[in-house]
Amino acid sequence: MNRISRLAAKLKAGITGARPPSGAKAPEDFNTLLAIERTNLAQERTIMAWVRTATSLISFGFTIYKFFQLEAKDRVLASQVIGPRTFALLMILMGLFGLVIATMQHREYKRRMLRDHPNVAYPSPAGWIAGLISILGVVAMVSVILGW
Repeated sequence: MNRISRLAAKLKAGITGARPPSGAKAPEDFNTLLAIERTNLAQERTIMAWVRTATSLISFGFTIYKFFQLEAKDRVLASQVIGPRTFALLMILMGLFGLVIATMQHREYKRRMLRDHPNVAYPSPAGWIAGLISILGVVAMVSVILGW
């Protein structure tokens, strides 16, 4: 049974004329359920966009570090304001910081959604993916710090 069918079944159950017990929320109409679904999917797209951005920043920072590590292996680099290692660390830290903030926002949204609409909210694989990319970022950061 797909999501739309489940939403339609919930709507039909609410139309039968049965009144909710005192203090309980009345069932939401079909348009409201679809609006909630669209909002939920928009939130999923937002967290996945942050995951893509963080992955790009982390991988770009690590690539810059490795490139200059291999390229300048036997040479002393000229005096610079910011070196490749510092630049790589900044890129990785920006990616991790953005991902952590976006993940916190996503978790708060999911918590509110589950509280306000317990029958509509569903688990998100995007949170797990964000966690895995965070681990990748921490490994890259440790690698740059330790010079691996």
